[in-house]
Amino acid sequence: MKKISILLIATLVILSGCSLEAPGWAKKERQMDAKNITIGVSISTLNNPFFVSVKEGIETAAKAAGITVKIADAQNDSSKQSNDVDDLIQQDVDMLLVNPVDSAAISAAVKTANDADIPVIAIDRSADKGKVETLVASDNREGGKMAADFIIAQLGQQAKVAELEGTPGASATRERGEGFHSVADTKLAVVEKQSADFDRTKGLNVAENVLQANASITAIFAQNDEMALGAVEAAKAAGKDILIVGFDGNDDGLKAVKEGKMAATIAQQPELIGQKAVEAVTAIADGKTLAKTISVDLKLVTSKK
Repeated sequence: MKKISILLIATLVILSGCSLEAPGWAKKERQMDAKNITIGVSISTLNNPFFVSVKEGIETAAKAAGITVKIADAQNDSSKQSNDVDDLIQQDVDMLLVNPVDSAAISAAVKTANDADIPVIAIDRSADKGKVETLVASDNREGGKMAADFIIAQLGQQAKVAELEGTPGASATRERGEGFHSVADTKLAVVEKQSADFDRTKGLNVAENVLQANASITAIFAQNDEMALGAVEAAKAAGKDILIVGFDGNDDGLKAVKEGKMAATIAQQPELIGQKAVEAVTAIADGKTLAKTISVDLKLVTSKK
């Protein structure tokens, strides 16, 4: 019996040891060659001009630095994005640049990259969990405040306003909303807010419904220019003169502001965001420690000279 017990204990110890083994790729300690870097880039959607500009900024800066880039378009699908990131990890990229569809949903993929010893840089939107080296983004809360302050300056306090929110779960949605409401909840009358997923067509449909249900609305804050442009069409179809403020400063948004169709946009610098993300890559490769957030300036662009 003693011999059987000893054998059983030994077997359990061996099996226990085996069960603790992580996959080889997950335990790999990477020796990064600062002169030969490949980065994987996961973009939430390339159907949005803003993120196309971010991608172009990354590609331009990477080419100048001699960095190889692999791009994946998540097509606004958080499940696809997680699979894309897993694929990039399996391709043995040196670093990951991730622009999350959903800040919570991306967390598992970020943790997988952490386990594989691959540094992660977040772009425009953060990840709720997992370690990111830095977030390269505009100050979304400040931008939301700027939008509320502009509406008050134009229409006065307690003006009736609707808000078109971005994709639920995205940090940009949360932060722009928090900034806007930090002012609007006491100085404006926000009579309606609904998600339109940062999408122009959804912005049109949601704005149509909101304007039909609330005839007294005099302004709309849309958390990006694509939704704002949809709201412009909805207001036009309803024959209403609505003050519309967007966010991003993409080409179509800036054109609409110049033509007076939108009153203003909180303009980001998407190409610069991409370039700053690549600068963060080279800094990490050189062993430097980065700030938690790398901020890129915002600018209020209005139709009034």
